[in-house]
Amino acid sequence: MFKIEGVWFSYGKEYVLQGIDLEVRKGERVVLMGGNGCGKSTLLKMMDGLIFPKKGRVLWKGRDLTPRSLKKMEGEFRRAVALLFQDVEVMLFNPTVEDEIAFGPRQLGLEDVEDRVKKWGKKLGILPFFRRSPAELSIGEKKKVALASILVVEPEVLLLDEPLSNLDPRSTGEIIDLLWDYRATTVVATQNLSLAPELGERAILLSEDHRVIYDGDFEDLFSREKLLLEANLLHTHRHRHGGMVHRHFHPHDWE
Repeated sequence: MFKIEGVWFSYGKEYVLQGIDLEVRKGERVVLMGGNGCGKSTLLKMMDGLIFPKKGRVLWKGRDLTPRSLKKMEGEFRRAVALLFQDVEVMLFNPTVEDEIAFGPRQLGLEDVEDRVKKWGKKLGILPFFRRSPAELSIGEKKKVALASILVVEPEVLLLDEPLSNLDPRSTGEIIDLLWDYRATTVVATQNLSLAPELGERAILLSEDHRVIYDGDFEDLFSREKLLLEANLLHTHRHRHGGMVHRHFHPHDWE
């Protein structure tokens, strides 16, 4: 589905991706892991055709993804590939929740828009909000609206940047179940070690110097403390056990 070859990318002078090589096959569920600033969001935006490499190339279904090629296949690509931003506020601009979810299928000229909107509103439990403005909702509710707005076009590929952040425990479980039921190629960015295995079977780890330092299964990754430290996914602090205060490594269990 995607092939990324020798990709480098910078904002100004500082590279945030350095020599990235990886493939994502059809139907895979990949979890992209690493600490803040390692390049996870940048890589997802590149796979969504929002930014392009300074060096190297990104291929989608064997075709180079460039500004020129994207213009020729814009409709096909936007129907097939959908990105959930880490900051969902930037995705919400319509006057009502219902309009927000309907916007994508209307732009793509899809049929049965009303049925699609109701279907995904029901699946995400947001039908009661349909007449409200997205601006009035909580962060977690906004996350569900944004997710519905991309699932409504039923894309082949989901690129999800921290999809479980700001969700309460019940909503977290509901979203995990929904993503497993939805049959698509999925790339999820997270730094939550506890939930990462619930989001996919393959882990890709980015280091703080913006390189891929691991690509494999979770069981092997979790046995490699040195790699997790290098990626800033383990930390240490003092805490109390009974009457004793000591310190040891803890995983990042938030997003």
